[in-house]
Amino acid sequence: MSSITTSPFWSTGIEQLKAYVPGEQPQTDGWIKLNTNEMPYPPSLRALQAIRDGVNEKLRLYPDPSGTALRGAIANQYGLSPAQVFLGNGSDEVLGHAFLGLLKHDKPILYPDISYSFYPVWCGLYGIAYQQVPLNARFEVDVADYKVPNGGIIIPNPNAPTGIALSLAQLRELLEANRGSVVVIDEAYVDFGAESAVKLIPEFDNLLVVHTLSKSRALAGLRVGYAMGHPALIEGLNRVKDSFNSYPMDRLALAGAQAAIEDTAYFQQLTQSVIASRDWLTAELAKLGFETLPSSANFVFSHHPQFAASWLLEQLRARRILVRYFAKPRIDGHLRITVGTQAECEALVLALQQIVTVAGQKQEVSV
Repeated sequence: MSSITTSPFWSTGIEQLKAYVPGEQPQTDGWIKLNTNEMPYPPSLRALQAIRDGVNEKLRLYPDPSGTALRGAIANQYGLSPAQVFLGNGSDEVLGHAFLGLLKHDKPILYPDISYSFYPVWCGLYGIAYQQVPLNARFEVDVADYKVPNGGIIIPNPNAPTGIALSLAQLRELLEANRGSVVVIDEAYVDFGAESAVKLIPEFDNLLVVHTLSKSRALAGLRVGYAMGHPALIEGLNRVKDSFNSYPMDRLALAGAQAAIEDTAYFQQLTQSVIASRDWLTAELAKLGFETLPSSANFVFSHHPQFAASWLLEQLRARRILVRYFAKPRIDGHLRITVGTQAECEALVLALQQIVTVAGQKQEVSV
């Protein structure tokens, strides 16, 4: 991490930017990495082969700037037309373009106060006014709170870091109440138990749904994301993209992503494996006294009433197990734990059993 805090050569406003801080990426082997919500299983063999096949003399040529074949595969998957699909270098880039191209208006945009921490970063970068809407006491998004004048709405569904999802009926209610604003539903984790808003696209021309291949498709290292919505919304995103980088997707990413999208059997196998381990992990954490929010994602958000989350984080790290902790109001007592392989989940539970048992014994002795 650089120690430089300012420079006279920076553009106006850069000094005030508070950049997004990603989860720790260990530089050595031997860690159980449950802190960045990556898929613990390998990518589709079909995707890997497509990437290998793409390593040829055509790399001297620019890739297809519109990603025609991949957009077609995505459209076919969801019953849309290619004109309703936008591609980007990871869903973060797609979302960044949406903030600039669709969410910058006179009125403030709305998003949950406990949510993806990149949202305020984009607002700061692009000078977008915003208002954070508090989750309710159960850490849920209440769509009634979004029935106020706004310049747009963005909500992750399932939400992160809570993992709690809105139903399709709730999403329809949200969209009906905000037909004059763009509503972005960030569905990075939707494939692990929530219902996608994609099926609402024909009803609402103000709906943009954003997906990523980083989670359920096991391709975080490939950096592929996409958005789906009315062609007018997609055209707005394309104008931003083509004013920034006409070729955001390289040839290997396009090939691998298309193969992964088309390998539906493997995709279903991956997601079902994660869901089974998530349910097991939630039950085991409860046996140790943890209180875990109901998750429809590939992670759980858990709290222990007797032990500080920051302390548990360090205890696990000492055992080379990484989880995520947010030192923020309302959630600083929770840990966000990625669902790993079943073996990794079992190792985590064993470590927590040891930590909780030893700590409990020390408390008894001190009394």
